Amino acid sequence: MLDISDASGVGLIESERNPNIQLRYNAGMVRQTIRDWIRSVERAEPTDQWAMLCFFAGRSVAIDDDELGAAIRRAELLLAAGGDPHRPLDPFGRAVTALADDLDTDERRLQLRAGLESLAGDVAGLRGAREALTVLLANEDLAWNAYATSLLAEALAED
Repeated sequence: MLDISDASGVGLIESERNPNIQLRYNAGMVRQTIRDWIRSVERAEPTDQWAMLCFFAGRSVAIDDDELGAAIRRAELLLAAGGDPHRPLDPFGRAVTALADDLDTDERRLQLRAGLESLAGDVAGLRGAREALTVLLANEDLAWNAYATSLLAEALAED
């Protein structure tokens, strides 16, 4: 397991393509560490890049823990009903799109966009990451689904 947090790490995300890779982050992490993680998926599949970027950008999205927990449980049930719950997550699959719909508000989308915009410095000079960020900023529905993918991956990794 790759760990980028201290002993009190608050977040965990599992790579969609490789369930053996787990990333932890601490809310107080320095920008260089975020850049290092973004660089680590520079040549990954676009869906992995999008989820990673939205994972970090999503730190600025305010969601009540009870609402998030209930939405995650519903998404996990949909994922399990669709077969192997540990298969790679599909940002356009039923579980992720249901989670995205459950949590969707205009305010949260604006918060995610602000978080994505704040990553511009972290992707400077990283062609693949810069292109992935440009795609996310140009398509708010894709960005929202990628954010939901990161939330579901984090929840599954904690289980």
